[in-house]
Amino acid sequence: MWRLLIGDLYPDAEFSEPAKEAVFWQIEKALGLPVPLDLVELLRETNGVANEYGDAVVWSAERIVEDNLAIRAEPDYRELYAPFDDLLFFGDSDMGPQFAYVHTGYGAGIVVWDHETDERTLTVVSLRDYLVRCFNDGNDWFR
Repeated sequence: MWRLLIGDLYPDAEFSEPAKEAVFWQIEKALGLPVPLDLVELLRETNGVANEYGDAVVWSAERIVEDNLAIRAEPDYRELYAPFDDLLFFGDSDMGPQFAYVHTGYGAGIVVWDHETDERTLTVVSLRDYLVRCFNDGNDWFR
């Protein structure tokens, strides 16, 4: 399903091998957050998605673990930014912002985090909407 959608949105897409199943549990265990089902399903089909500029629209499962742990462990970030404990970062833009799942009272949504201002703005409510916007609306669609 995800390969078809991405192929329709971005015909030049190149797909990676699927993520290993054990990595999903590693994400949940390491970060203490559930991995949204749509993200798990996408990673089961292709372990990450990049656009024509090389931006990691969706990170590999391994990078999700590594980058989330790194951002939470960075001492300077603890002083500069609000806590990241409720965010599950999974993608970025060459413009600097990173994208993360956040769990709201209505379920999971996707926020864009601006590292310059620490602003966290709800941008879309599903991975499908996120991919459509990334591939159809250009690099600064979230502004």
